[in-house]
Amino acid sequence: MQDPTNPEEQPEGRKPRKRHLLLRIDSWIDSTVWNAGFRAAEIWEDITIFSRRFRARGWKRIVFELAGEAMTLGVAGTVVMLALAMPAFEATQGDWRNRGNFAVTFLDRYGNVIGHRGIIHEDSVPVDQLPDYFVKAVLATEDRRFFDHFGIDVFGLFRALTVNAQAGGVVQGGSTLTQQLAKNVFLTNERSIERKIKEAFLAIWLEANLSKKEILSLYLDRTYMGGGTFGAAAAAQYYFGKSITDVNLAEAAMLAGLFKAPTKYAPSVNLPAARARANDVLSNLVQSGFMTEGQVIAARRNPASVVDRAQSESPDFFLDWAFDEVQRLSSRFPQRTLIVHTTVDMSLQKAAEDAVESSLMQYGEQYHAKQAASVLIENGGAVRAMVGGRDYGESQFNRATKALRQPGSSFKIYTYSVAMENGMTPATTIIDAPISWGNWSPHNFENRYEGKVTLLQAITQSINTIPVRLAKEHFGIQPIREMAKRFGVETPIRNDKTIPIGTSEVTVLDQATAYSVFPADGMQSRRHGIQQITGYDGKVLYDFDRDEPPPQRVLSEKALSYMNTMLINVPQNGTGRKAQLDHGILIGGKTGTTSAYRDAWFIGFSGNYTCAVWFGNDDYTSTNNMTGGMLPAMTFKKIMDYAHQGIVLKPIPGIENPFPPQKPQTVAAKKPAPPSDQPVQPPPLRPRTLSADSTKILHDLGQKLREATPLNPQKVATAG
Repeated sequence: MQDPTNPEEQPEGRKPRKRHLLLRIDSWIDSTVWNAGFRAAEIWEDITIFSRRFRARGWKRIVFELAGEAMTLGVAGTVVMLALAMPAFEATQGDWRNRGNFAVTFLDRYGNVIGHRGIIHEDSVPVDQLPDYFVKAVLATEDRRFFDHFGIDVFGLFRALTVNAQAGGVVQGGSTLTQQLAKNVFLTNERSIERKIKEAFLAIWLEANLSKKEILSLYLDRTYMGGGTFGAAAAAQYYFGKSITDVNLAEAAMLAGLFKAPTKYAPSVNLPAARARANDVLSNLVQSGFMTEGQVIAARRNPASVVDRAQSESPDFFLDWAFDEVQRLSSRFPQRTLIVHTTVDMSLQKAAEDAVESSLMQYGEQYHAKQAASVLIENGGAVRAMVGGRDYGESQFNRATKALRQPGSSFKIYTYSVAMENGMTPATTIIDAPISWGNWSPHNFENRYEGKVTLLQAITQSINTIPVRLAKEHFGIQPIREMAKRFGVETPIRNDKTIPIGTSEVTVLDQATAYSVFPADGMQSRRHGIQQITGYDGKVLYDFDRDEPPPQRVLSEKALSYMNTMLINVPQNGTGRKAQLDHGILIGGKTGTTSAYRDAWFIGFSGNYTCAVWFGNDDYTSTNNMTGGMLPAMTFKKIMDYAHQGIVLKPIPGIENPFPPQKPQTVAAKKPAPPSDQPVQPPPLRPRTLSADSTKILHDLGQKLREATPLNPQKVATAG
C-alpha cells in the first residue's frame, strides 16, 4: 500500500499536473496584464482621436489659450480674495444686529447735551410705513437696481466706470446700497483694497442672510445724515421737526440727497447746496422711471425749508469713541437707554478742530498732507478733545483711535525709560556710530554721526543709532515692549529688533496716553472719556472715580525725573523748537518722523495737559519732507497755547525750576513790519471757564437735583 505523505511514493502523473496548473496561472496573469495595457492604449488613442476634433488652430487657438490663462488666474485670484475676506466674516459672529441696540444721550463735562448715539430698533419706523416717494428717492439716487442684484451690481459698476472715464474723474460711485450697509455696520471708511474686498464679500453675505426689506431698513436706520444724526428718522426730526412719515416729496428728496455727502449737503449748514442736491434727486426719480416730471414739478417749485436751529457743533469723532466705551462698559448693567457724562470740553474741542483745519488749509498743500489727528488729555486722564480727521461728514474713520501708523522717533521714550530704570542717567555717554543688527543697519538723519554723546544729546537731536545700541548691547527688545504696555499703549507691539526707533504701529490715542505718564508723576494716566453713566431715572450705573482702580506706578521717581529733564530739552534745544508755548510755559515732548516722510508726529506735555498730533495721508503716500518738528509741532503750539489761557499752571514733576523767569519786556524803537501777504491774526482767546472746584460743586448740585427730579426721556432726547 502506498503512503500518500511520501512524495517518492506518489504517482508520476501528479507532478506534471501541478506544474501545468502553475503555468496556466502565470500565463493568465501575463495575458491579463498585456490585454489591460493594450486596451488602455486603445482607450487613450480613442480619447486622443476624439480630442483632436476640438483642437483649435490659428486665431481660435489664441482665444482658447487666453481663456484658459484667464480661468487659471481667476481661480488663483478667488483663493487670494477669500483668504483676505476671512477676517471680515469674523465680524458677523454673534448678535451683530443688536450691538448698537442703545439709545445714548451724551453730555459734555459741564452737563450740556452734545449729541446722541445708538438706536432702539423697536422704535424705528418700518419700511412699509415710510412714504413711498422717500423710498423711491433713496433707491433712484443710491441704487436703482437694488432689487435686481445680489449685493454687487456688475452692470452698475461698469456704468460708473464708463461715466467716470468720460468725465475724467470720479463723478459716480459703483457701490451698492448693500455694500454701503456692510461698510457702516462691520467696517470703517478707511480707503484700501483690503477694505473693498471685505465690503464685497460682506455684501454678498448680507444678501444671503437678510431680505431686501431688512437690508433697506438697516441702511435707513444706521447711516450718518449730518448734524450728529444717524438714520432717516432722526434726520427728519432734526432738520424738519417732524416724523419721517410726515415729510413731503421736497423734504424726502433733500433727505435722500444726504446719504453720500451729509456734511456738504446738510441743509442746516448750506441750504442752497441742499436744495440743489434735492433737485438732482428729483431728476433721478424721473430718469429712473419711478415718477414723472409732472409728479415732481411741485417739489421743484417749492423746495424744502428747515427748522431754524442755533448753530451747534457735535464732537462726532469723540462721540463715536465714547459710544464704543459705553458698549464696553455695558456688561456692568442691563440698561440700554442711558445718559453719559463725558469728559470733553467743547471750547478745547473747537480749538483743536480749528488748529488742525487751519494748519491743513495753510500748509497742507505745501507739505502734501491731507489728513491729521489729535488728542488732548488733561492731567488725571480726562480726554478733553479728540480730532479724528479733517471732515467727519466726508469720512467717519477715526484716525485718532483706529488708524495704526508708525510713530517714528516719538516711540523712543520707551527705550530711554528702560535705560533710566536700568541705572543710566541723561549724562550717560554712548557712541553714536554706524551699527548693524543682523542684516539691519539703521541710519541717522542725513547719515550724520556725532561720536561720543550723552543720552540727553541723543534724544534732543533724535539720533537713531543710540536707542538701537541700547537695545542690542544692554537690555534687548522685550523690556521696551513691556514698558510701552505699562505706559498704556493698547496696540500690540511687534517683537522686532527695529522697534527701538518706532517701526511698530500705534494710534494717536496710544501715544497721548503714554506721554500722559510724565506729567502724572510716573503713575498710570488712566485715560478715559466717560466720567459717569446714569439711567433716565437718575440712578448712577457707572462712575469713573468710584468704579475704576487707583493708578499704579509705571515709572520710578528717579527715572521720571531723568526722562522729564531730557524731554523738556527737546522743545528748547532740539527738534521740537516750534512747539514752545507762549509766556514761558514749560513743556516736554518728542518729535517723530517715519521713513519716506509718511508720518509726522509731535507729542508733548505741560504740567496741565498732554497733546498728541499726527499729520499724514490715508493712502500712506509720502508727505513733502515734513518732519514732526514742522506742522505737528506748530499745531501742538496752537492747541496748547489756547488750553493754557486763564488756568492755574502746574509744574512738571521732577523739574527743579518748573516756571523759568520770563524775559523782561523792554520798550524799543518801533521797526517797520516785514511785508507779508497774510495779515497777522492774534491767537484766539479762550472763554472764561469755572475752576475745577467750582465745576465739581455745580456737578454735585446738579446730581442731587437729578436724583430729586428724574429726567424726562422725551425732553432729553429732543434737547439737541
